[in-house]
Amino acid sequence: MEEQAVAHPTPSSAKRTPPESKSPSRTFWVILSVILICGIICITVAGVLSFTQSFSKPLFQVVRLNFPNSPGSQTNQSAFVDKSRNTVTYYVTSSSNRTTAILFDGKNGYVCYKPAEQNSCYLRVMDGQDRETVQATFDLSQHRMDQFLLPNDQTRYYREFLGIVSGRPVRPEEAGEAVHSLCEQMPVYWVKKKEGPAKQRLIYLCIDICFPSNICVSICFYYLPE
Repeated sequence: MEEQAVAHPTPSSAKRTPPESKSPSRTFWVILSVILICGIICITVAGVLSFTQSFSKPLFQVVRLNFPNSPGSQTNQSAFVDKSRNTVTYYVTSSSNRTTAILFDGKNGYVCYKPAEQNSCYLRVMDGQDRETVQATFDLSQHRMDQFLLPNDQTRYYREFLGIVSGRPVRPEEAGEAVHSLCEQMPVYWVKKKEGPAKQRLIYLCIDICFPSNICVSICFYYLPE
């Protein structure tokens, strides 16, 4: 009995599956290279822009200006300009070495007084003349001037009365950062410009200050009627 030959498929005739590629495809490497190149370009551009902006900004942000004494006064006066915070702070030092500070906060629109003889500060809203004073001082600081002479024949002198609103302290959220930095933990009270107190009212404090707009002011405080 003859044995039937059974044909077994040889490996060459069998359908082979392609082996899985162990390395990333060429397309993957191309995409990765493009991403890396774009990332390098973006980082380079950002670095150049930040470098350019840092030099385009004025490096001289803070300046201190010294002003001569007003006629008849024995005080030293200087202004501290901080353009980054949009503030100008005047410091008036008396002959007894006591310093009063007057802050013009252009950002929040306030003028704050910190008398040397008081343990409190006084705040009022800026007006148009105050903003002109701030701008005039900013213009001086652009030239980095150490002194600014006030010609006596062109200087105007007047007295300004500020009535203190007693019993109405300023809330912390109303004052702003600059006022908090100046007054620290001191209480702050509102003041208002008035024509002047009644004759029976006592004026207990006056501050003499000269501005670069050729105006010298004697700022006097008193309490408003209850």
